Amino acid sequence: MKCFVIAMDKECAPLLSRASIVSDSVLSGRRVYRCNLFGEEVGVVVSGVGKVNAACGTQLAIDLLGGDKIINIGVAGGLNKSVEVGKIYSISHAVQYDFDLSQINGTPVGTLDEYEENYLKLTPSPLFPAKKLASGDRFDDNPKDYEILTKVLSADIRDMEGGAIAHACARAGVECYLFKAISDIAGSGSTTEQYVKNLDICLKNVAANIQKIAASV
Repeated sequence: MKCFVIAMDKECAPLLSRASIVSDSVLSGRRVYRCNLFGEEVGVVVSGVGKVNAACGTQLAIDLLGGDKIINIGVAGGLNKSVEVGKIYSISHAVQYDFDLSQINGTPVGTLDEYEENYLKLTPSPLFPAKKLASGDRFDDNPKDYEILTKVLSADIRDMEGGAIAHACARAGVECYLFKAISDIAGSGSTTEQYVKNLDICLKNVAANIQKIAASV
């Protein structure tokens, strides 16, 4: 079954507006829905913000809902001029930029202990432009983070969940698909102000593309 793991209620609303809710419950402190979406039964877990929440929500979707395809939809920040505000991108590679064992293992930033490369490879949807995503538990304008994200990792997009969802899926042997709508772009002013200004644009575009996203995986 396809299961959507989405961080916030506001990010989940565009999907639920197109779905017929069959059940609504709370499991492990997370809102869980079973829905009929365009004639297909799907699961939805509202995980909460951040990597731990995202990984736990993903495991919940896999173990308790029987998810064999995990789909994450959310808003995210752009890191270069290859992305546009409001536009949706499919993720081809994901990494956790705040994970660092380089001092112990001598591996590049973001390389998980059980892996040899920092980026986890995903299968992007052919219906959306493919980009590289870096995830971390920070929402900031820190120049040190920006240097890691761009100069070290050459990421196109940053968020707070996708890399952890990809990690949980990889360990469980489950397909993973990430879709990100751009709410802000580095170097274009305050990340917070851009996010507040552009959130509605992103959510409206997600709503308009829910069927396309669901059909593409």
